[in-house]
Amino acid sequence: MSLHKGRIADRAGDGTADGTRTRAEPRAVSVNPLYGEADPVSGMTTEPPRHRLPDEPMAPDAARQLVHDELMLDGNSRLNLATFVTTWMEPQAGELMALCRDKNMVDKDEYPRTAELERRCVAMLADLWNAPDPSAAVGCSTTGSSEACMLTGMALKRRWARRAGDRYPASARPNLVMGSNVQVCWEKFCNFWEVEARQVPMEGERFHLDPEAAARLCDENTIGVVAVLGSTFDGSYEPVAEVCRALDALQERTGTDVPVHVDGASGAMIAPFLDPDLLWDFRLPRVASINTSGHKYGLVYPGVGWALWRSQEALPEDLVFRVNYLGGDMPTFALNFSRPGAQVAAQYYTFLRLGHGGFTAVQQNARDVARSLAARIGETGDFRMLTHGDQLPVFAFTTVPDMRSYDVFDVSRRLRERGWLVPAYTFPPNREDLSVLRIVCRNGFTADLSDLFLDDLTELLPELRRQSGPLGRPPAEATAFHH
Repeated sequence: MSLHKGRIADRAGDGTADGTRTRAEPRAVSVNPLYGEADPVSGMTTEPPRHRLPDEPMAPDAARQLVHDELMLDGNSRLNLATFVTTWMEPQAGELMALCRDKNMVDKDEYPRTAELERRCVAMLADLWNAPDPSAAVGCSTTGSSEACMLTGMALKRRWARRAGDRYPASARPNLVMGSNVQVCWEKFCNFWEVEARQVPMEGERFHLDPEAAARLCDENTIGVVAVLGSTFDGSYEPVAEVCRALDALQERTGTDVPVHVDGASGAMIAPFLDPDLLWDFRLPRVASINTSGHKYGLVYPGVGWALWRSQEALPEDLVFRVNYLGGDMPTFALNFSRPGAQVAAQYYTFLRLGHGGFTAVQQNARDVARSLAARIGETGDFRMLTHGDQLPVFAFTTVPDMRSYDVFDVSRRLRERGWLVPAYTFPPNREDLSVLRIVCRNGFTADLSDLFLDDLTELLPELRRQSGPLGRPPAEATAFHH
């Protein structure tokens, strides 16, 4: 110890003969300051500011407890029947995610095995979605379906620009055709990338895209048609094959060749397992690209999506950046640069863990729960079922026409008192008159939990029936849930 003191004194240039210090000197910090605890009392005797940095550190346990106590006021994610996002994974998956949460997914040269897992996931999805040559299909992971939609939309626009030649951008404005039920990210894409959004409205009991109406909106400046495999509004599949046939007929009449993108945020991880004979994927030559959310029915915690193109020709090479980064040539096509590799590792784990048979069993159970719960809700006599959970494990319903004592917003509000989060919202044009409730059945929402939910709903119905009329709702509550 005396030797250590002597060295400090020597460095300072001011010490006594016996090696002791005669004045206060700067202390060398031998470890990361985060390794040691701050004064534990300071974290318990004062309340930290909420909107600026505290003046001093506090003990890690105190900081954790403060954050923990705030988060207790959130809803229980397992009881959130609004979200499509995965709310439960096995602890083994959590352990793998912990191993990779500090790995930057973009550093493929530094983390080559994580990059290899991403490549394997792309290959597995290409095979699952029946790419003509899975080895030639190209794709990438994203932070979710919203980024994947932006990337696939950009590819559609760039391919159109090449075809348009000198007409772009001076005299031509690109457009994208879709149903009014699309996820809001498509409206964002059109806004951000200056593309005209041509939307086919809902009509009557048709709550998604009509193939012939979509074809009528197409012209030489149409960059593509978006077909949604699993509408967030009611859980129904859009008729992708019929859309392709309508566009085939359009090309025969006019010569206009319009590609199709399938937004399979949810359905692309349901249909291959439960509806294998349904034609919606790369078996249809007009389908140029597909996206999905790994963190929805891909069964991974939030933070991963996937975008795939049927071939290299479908993804213009000039959109792919090749960056000399950290010593390696790195091709990348993304809006985000830095993001964790944890969710990619978790996706690969889930693919290995379940395989085709396991995914089939999990998704079939979700559909069985949805169909059973939908049927029992319909049997109450208070509700009209719009869908029945037999496509996506999702269904929508509204009150019967002669219901005068309450509306769907009253039901949503009362269920929240029991801890259940069930969205109530109005439909888009031309069915703004229709207000519905929607239930998403995910892995983790078991038959037992659905029984408990039905018990709570049926207990509330007598009270709701005794109301003199709907209680009304603020305009902000009458919104669609684009999860």
